[in-house]
Amino acid sequence: MNDNDVKIPELARTLGLGRRQFLAATTAMATAGAATAAGAATAYASPVGNANGTLVPASKRGIILYTVRDAISRDPNTTDLASGFKEVLGELSRIGFRQIEFAGYTQHANAEGGNNLNTVAGATLLKSWLDDLGLEAEGNHGSIPSTITDQTVAAFDTACEIANILGLGHIGTGNDPTSSAYVADWVAAAERWDFFGKRASEHGLKLYTHNHDVAYSFLLDSGPLDAQGRPTRSSGIRRLEHFLANTDPKHVFLEMDIYWAHVAQYKHHTYTAPDGSPVRSVFDPAALVAAQTKRFPLFHAKDGRRDATQTNGYVMTPFGEGDIDYSTFFRRVGAKGSHNPMWEQDTAPGGTANPGQSLAFARTSYDNLAALRG
Repeated sequence: MNDNDVKIPELARTLGLGRRQFLAATTAMATAGAATAAGAATAYASPVGNANGTLVPASKRGIILYTVRDAISRDPNTTDLASGFKEVLGELSRIGFRQIEFAGYTQHANAEGGNNLNTVAGATLLKSWLDDLGLEAEGNHGSIPSTITDQTVAAFDTACEIANILGLGHIGTGNDPTSSAYVADWVAAAERWDFFGKRASEHGLKLYTHNHDVAYSFLLDSGPLDAQGRPTRSSGIRRLEHFLANTDPKHVFLEMDIYWAHVAQYKHHTYTAPDGSPVRSVFDPAALVAAQTKRFPLFHAKDGRRDATQTNGYVMTPFGEGDIDYSTFFRRVGAKGSHNPMWEQDTAPGGTANPGQSLAFARTSYDNLAALRG
């Protein structure tokens, strides 16, 4: 067996699952796959249980500021609409949001505080606004160093210092640990993330990666080698499954973007086995989280309408106006009320035609997030 191959029992042990738990999880996924017709059809979970209370407590209703990036970046001298961090945070607080995830610390230069608040003074100012508005910052989509050197470690420590001033519980990135399809690159990424994850823990923070659909595609880890000596087929292990199995659960965490996880369910359902045969394996996002729910402290609660004419199978919508069954998802992942779901919609900004759209969508989405019962 190649050293890069992944043994399923080994994966189960690393994930902290007993044999029965692992078999139950894999059986459930296999059943979901069997229930799905061949081709592009996808199995979707059916609602279970009875509505019995609020699924997302008021204190956990959040938003990533990338959703309203147009408002944060516009010139307050040219509009009466909320502009810049202070005014936009005020509007989000009035809507009802209580948690914030940053997507960087820059705004329009004419907004109070100036363009760049990624400094000790800037973070202190941001924290004062958050406190005045009853908001709690949970994380930031920054960047994780791609190498480990004295300089990159020092830069990471500075980012952690800013995070602590802001009162963040988490520090992370919007990118995958690596874009590679090959095990060797994921092994290297896991080692690097373990290093910086431990460093973040020493600062009292949880290091997290946010992922799109490709991170749930299958590793190329077996079969004939190509001209560069790389494997061309798969054992059926998904990229993030390998990452979870090979990083320290005390120091490395994930933020599942639930929309992109459902896109992965739609797109990444078949792999080529070592013998060249196609094998269907439908991804179940909620099952992945439920098996190790504490490793997913953050979610992106992004909604989408199913549309088979689109490559991704979905079109983004305000929360509650799509087809993703969030009530069932939140019931299935367990640890009710402990996760931090941040609403996100990449397409919320309305441009010059509708400059108030992103904040209008924020109100609609908050109301629908608050209405979730289960």
